[in-house]
Amino acid sequence: MEAIPDVPEGFERHDRKSPLTDPWEPLYRRLDGDIVVLGLRAAAAHTNSRGFVHGGLISSLADNAMGLSCGRTLGGGASLVTVNLTVDFLGAAQIGQWLAFETAFVKPGGTLCFTQAFVTADGQPCARANAVFRVVKRELAA
Repeated sequence: MEAIPDVPEGFERHDRKSPLTDPWEPLYRRLDGDIVVLGLRAAAAHTNSRGFVHGGLISSLADNAMGLSCGRTLGGGASLVTVNLTVDFLGAAQIGQWLAFETAFVKPGGTLCFTQAFVTADGQPCARANAVFRVVKRELAA
């Protein structure tokens, strides 16, 4: 794996793109078994009018990391939709800090998947998120 400047070791470019996250690029990921850890270097485009990393970005990327981790745990190309998402903000993240979104708990089931993630800014806790995902069957193309 080629080293990326100013990105912690073990992270590589995140390959799952979406229109929501496109403006936040570059995003990174680190795989740890079934866990997907997302990361990014906070920049001005990630902040609110007060200069802190926006809570919406933190919520969205925590949701993304937990959903991806749940999908890997379930295997078989599981498709998930978020049923419930709660985020507790523990501190402010600043421009220049490395944000990591790490799922710490996945309890998969046939219908629901329960998850918890912690968000850190330069290793310091800034948010905790909990989510419930509904496992849905993928529609097969005819």
